[in-house]
Amino acid sequence: MISKALEEYLKTMYILKKQNGDIRVTDIAEKMNCSKPSVNKALNNLKDSDFINYETYGKIEITKKGEDLSKKILEAYDIVFVFLKDVLGLETEEAATEAEKLKVAVSDNTLNELAKYVHKVLDFNSLDCGYDINKEKCRDCARRKIKKEKV
Repeated sequence: MISKALEEYLKTMYILKKQNGDIRVTDIAEKMNCSKPSVNKALNNLKDSDFINYETYGKIEITKKGEDLSKKILEAYDIVFVFLKDVLGLETEEAATEAEKLKVAVSDNTLNELAKYVHKVLDFNSLDCGYDINKEKCRDCARRKIKKEKV
């Protein structure tokens, strides 16, 4: 298990990879509003935990393990954001800010139950497939069903 701060670094790297194709220390520092030495320390910690492959001044690559955790982190944010915005009716900006804070404070079990509730209330699908935020298959299944419902 890694700290919530390291999760944020990993999430940021995953997003940068999706947006730019490359992950650079400078881009991470800018996006997270922190120093390059802080980024390098986080990179070394993530490397030690096998979430990334990285050599100083070299290419940064997210491992399969790191990619799986990144997706889980983003899924947790999405679940909390949708609950706050679409179920509780908060404004988009406030829901986004609050979702960032809340997602790091709740357990996987709570996120699973919240996801089931959100999907039931918004009538996206039942998630009776045994939804579990730790299972990629379940996340993909839920996303596909949500997209079909919105069309």
